[in-house]
Amino acid sequence: MKFETLAIHAGQEPDPNNGAVMTPVYLTSTYMQDGIGKPRQGYEYSRTLNPTRKALQDCLAELEGGKWGLAFASGMAATDTVLRLLSSGDHVVAGNDVYGGTFRLFDKILRRFGLDFTFADTTDPENLAEALTSSTRIVWLETPTNPLLAVSDIRAVAEVTKNHPNNPLLVVDNTFATPYLQRPLELGADLVVHSMTKYLGGHSDVVGGAIVGRDNELGEKLAYLQNAIGGIQGPMDSFLVLRGIKTLPIRMDRHAQNAEKVVEFLSTQKNVKRLIYPFHESHPQVQIAKRQMKNGGGMISFVMKDGRDAAVRVAESTKIFTLAESLGGVESLIEVPAAMTHLSTQGSKLEIDPGLVRLSIGIENADDLIADLEQALSR
Repeated sequence: MKFETLAIHAGQEPDPNNGAVMTPVYLTSTYMQDGIGKPRQGYEYSRTLNPTRKALQDCLAELEGGKWGLAFASGMAATDTVLRLLSSGDHVVAGNDVYGGTFRLFDKILRRFGLDFTFADTTDPENLAEALTSSTRIVWLETPTNPLLAVSDIRAVAEVTKNHPNNPLLVVDNTFATPYLQRPLELGADLVVHSMTKYLGGHSDVVGGAIVGRDNELGEKLAYLQNAIGGIQGPMDSFLVLRGIKTLPIRMDRHAQNAEKVVEFLSTQKNVKRLIYPFHESHPQVQIAKRQMKNGGGMISFVMKDGRDAAVRVAESTKIFTLAESLGGVESLIEVPAAMTHLSTQGSKLEIDPGLVRLSIGIENADDLIADLEQALSR
């Protein structure tokens, strides 16, 4: 079945009792059992499993080409659950420009529990291989990264991890690309994580996270952690993500079409020092991006020649672009990561250029978006 069809039907069938086409929102905390130790269809308590969440989890698994999926209250809840597989003394290698929230969790919180982290350039497989140690248990990959949009060769990194004596888990954060543009499990990843708040939900009205994989033993461990820790996604939020996924292919194509037009405009602006977009010919990993992604996606970053003050002025001057954190919704957003989403990296090796502006390109008319940026850049 093609992706566009799976996005609408995977994990979902009309209700057998009344024929409802949409998966119902099961707002229940508990379920009647047929006897002691005899839960009906496996449902006993909604922290453990809920029919709406199950439909979403099954959908996610099919979209990513996995065997199982797990849905969480946020992307960070999903990330934290993966790291709970580790023990004190274990080592993680992550990209040197990961999402600020991921860096905060890894560096500021989990280090206190005895985990060790190295932040390396994952776009260079040799550099990554040198960062692995005898204690490395996870390699954490974002591609494209947030907000520098660096692209790592997933297949090449998978070769590195598989050839290491520890065979560390390769975890890919696929939030920016989504399974419509990129399928990490098919390229050798062990786990895929998502912030479903972004493109999967797609309407800036829900917060959620996900883990998808193929190894059933690993899936059982993570399902146990999901239930034990309790950071689950509720039924209403699960329903909203399911609804959002149905239009994911259409939205992702429109995001990319608009982004390409905005990139073309920005490339002509004299006050833009550096333009960053995975499918632009100036991108250092453009060939890798074109090999493992369907299109360049809807995220653009650029650095202003005059630094922080110019970046702030642009971000505060747009009329259609909304000054806000997050990304991946139908509306266009603008932010200055160094002062907003990535403030936690300040003073670290992962600190973001204060003159960098990040755009989440929505599905509005591209001419309107360009006109808005033009007036903001001219101030």
